Amino acid sequence: MKTLYRPELLYVDGGFVAGGELLVDESGVVADSVGGAGGANVVALPGKALLPGFVNAHSHSFQRLIRGKAESRAESGRDFWSWRGTMYHAASRLDPQQVYDVARMAFLEMLLAGTTTVGEFHYLHNAPDGRPYDDPNRLAKQVIAAARSVGLRIVLLRTAYLRAGYELPPDPGQERFYEAAKDFIANMGALVRECSGDETTVRFGVAPHSLRAVPLRELHEIAEWARANKLPLHMHVAEQIAENEACLREYGSAPVVLLDRQGLLGRDFTAVHAVHVSDEEIAMLAEAGVTVCSCPTTERNLGDGIFRADDAMTAGVRVALGSDSQAQIDPLEDARELEYHLRLQRQKRAVLDPLGGAGGETLASRLFECATANGARALGLGNGGLRVGTPADFFTVDLKDLSIAGNSAEDLLGIVVFGLNRSGIRDVAVNGRLVVRDGIHAQREEIVARYREVHESVWRDR
Repeated sequence: MKTLYRPELLYVDGGFVAGGELLVDESGVVADSVGGAGGANVVALPGKALLPGFVNAHSHSFQRLIRGKAESRAESGRDFWSWRGTMYHAASRLDPQQVYDVARMAFLEMLLAGTTTVGEFHYLHNAPDGRPYDDPNRLAKQVIAAARSVGLRIVLLRTAYLRAGYELPPDPGQERFYEAAKDFIANMGALVRECSGDETTVRFGVAPHSLRAVPLRELHEIAEWARANKLPLHMHVAEQIAENEACLREYGSAPVVLLDRQGLLGRDFTAVHAVHVSDEEIAMLAEAGVTVCSCPTTERNLGDGIFRADDAMTAGVRVALGSDSQAQIDPLEDARELEYHLRLQRQKRAVLDPLGGAGGETLASRLFECATANGARALGLGNGGLRVGTPADFFTVDLKDLSIAGNSAEDLLGIVVFGLNRSGIRDVAVNGRLVVRDGIHAQREEIVARYREVHESVWRDR
């Protein structure tokens, strides 16, 4: 049976219309209401606005465990490279059931923040001692099961991690990450074959971790396999200055320059972070049609630096958003920080404002697109909007929530993007099915209880 959602306000083409309706067919796809909605199940949503769901294009779900655990020099040193010790501790302690429990916690928090799709950059492959499980995809399947359990759409970006870095010995903290290139490709193929039965909510992508973790020869092999199988390609690029310096030592080129010259960039390629890039490299990203996935709440937490979103957007680069290390899970906060970081750096306001861009684009609609449609594009999906024929992934906002009180249809998007608290998000639907209703997820108490047990176990001896 079709379902007809009737909010007070419906998001359409960058703005809100009163009295709009969203018709969803039996398969969970937005249907054309021209033919009528007779016999449809009507779901009234009075006092609420309905918007497309957020798309989180870059997540490491297990890192939800380290939130607040690496916020002093005594615990994790001064920079990203010493912070990794805390992350390795958490990664080394998790058994398969715990990987599932932690992923459910991260995914639940995403849903409650209005996220309907996650791109999970997954690099936990082996047992804690570094040996492969009998099923090399055991942990990937646990993460997929976690997403299915809470009702979140997932694109599992299985990650290739072959070495610690250029001229570096294997790092004991990374034993759970390592696979040879041929094993990665074989295991990736097996995962796609075994878990593609439900393509409506589970999809796949390929993620060479970074140039420091995947040498160029193997990177070509992995990229060729991904493109032969028409899967999106994601990779950490230029997150840290030290990575750029290592790339220069090994290959004589900056990362984006190297990737461009090697023919590895393309419309199917997402460069995660891209913080430390030159004008020349931004032009290369734009020319190749690459999407950049910025992760502002993680980048500020780690001290990575500020992504040059203004220069990238001016050049024509599409920008998506991710929660990365789960320092904070709030897609609107990431959208705001994309702009606010630049305000602090440039000492100007409204840096990303397109000033009457195409189709009446505004700063708010531009940032909202980063959090929705651009992420969907990066993950190779057709969602990220509420167009006929796309999955009905959406969330609703309580129009009386204190954080946005006083809104109107004309100014609501700007108030939501720059002011909405997560408390204002009330309902979340994935594939047309409500998985959060009036702020309640049916499994919340059980998920939180199991997560607390894992958290205590991991940090008991730390």
